[in-house]
Amino acid sequence: MARTSFQAALPHISPVMQSPIPFRKMNGLGNDFVVLDGRARPLAISDDQARAIADRKSGIGCDQLIVMEQSSVADVKMRIWNAEGGEVESCGNASRCIADIVMAEKGQDSATIDTKGGFLSARAAGKLLVTIDQGQPRFGWKDIPLSEAFADTRHIELQVGPIDKPLIHSPSVVNVGNPHCIFWVDDLDVVDLAKVGPMIEHHPLFPQRTNVELARVVARDHVVVNVWERGAGLTKACGTAACATMAAGFRLKLIDAKARITLPGGDLFMAVNEENGHILMTGPVAYEYEDVLPGSLLS
Repeated sequence: MARTSFQAALPHISPVMQSPIPFRKMNGLGNDFVVLDGRARPLAISDDQARAIADRKSGIGCDQLIVMEQSSVADVKMRIWNAEGGEVESCGNASRCIADIVMAEKGQDSATIDTKGGFLSARAAGKLLVTIDQGQPRFGWKDIPLSEAFADTRHIELQVGPIDKPLIHSPSVVNVGNPHCIFWVDDLDVVDLAKVGPMIEHHPLFPQRTNVELARVVARDHVVVNVWERGAGLTKACGTAACATMAAGFRLKLIDAKARITLPGGDLFMAVNEENGHILMTGPVAYEYEDVLPGSLLS
């Protein structure tokens, strides 16, 4: 889609035309974002506006819309809308992108980010490589959250397929800033994740819905993962899915404290800090282009 068509495609973004709003298009392993900077002037974003921007046919197109805001407790506050228009708590790949922007602006090799999913710290790991400390994973059923009690969330009672011979079953569940449901499989093609993903995402067991992963352990330091992202669908990569897989796999003793998580878009390098239980994610950042939205999103 030509960039000159954005104004025609998105005339309803703002009823009051003011100065243009610039944006950056970025991605982490192909998981792509439209990034707006609301630090100098606050931006009022509705779910409808986020959905219009994210639309790949009539809008700019992205998996998530990201808005940077001022924070009293961190270098920056990050707000996140999925492609369907709902605001969510966390996005691991976007966190690396925002951290890289802030570190470049400040001329430093570390940054802190305030999100609805928690406080994050980041550090430079090389050129266009960033490590995010995702904090401690939460395994309690109320923290995930689940709609009913499970004493052990390493495996919960949930299956897809015939009762006597399910195709996938007994997933691990964890919250790493947002909820995740991980099915451990020998074959990533055992089910069609495009069909099964939305069924699990909207299952009554998950009152806030959930991200869904199929994870195949190749070796103790390597896991291959396919992801259905809550509110976004199939994506090339999901940073919090890699964090969730790392947390759950290490808890189950399936993988070691350092592992490579391979997603359709590429590799993320994960580690568990065994002193405090924090999950560390290292991966790339990519800048695609810059442009302006057609009009203002100011309230």
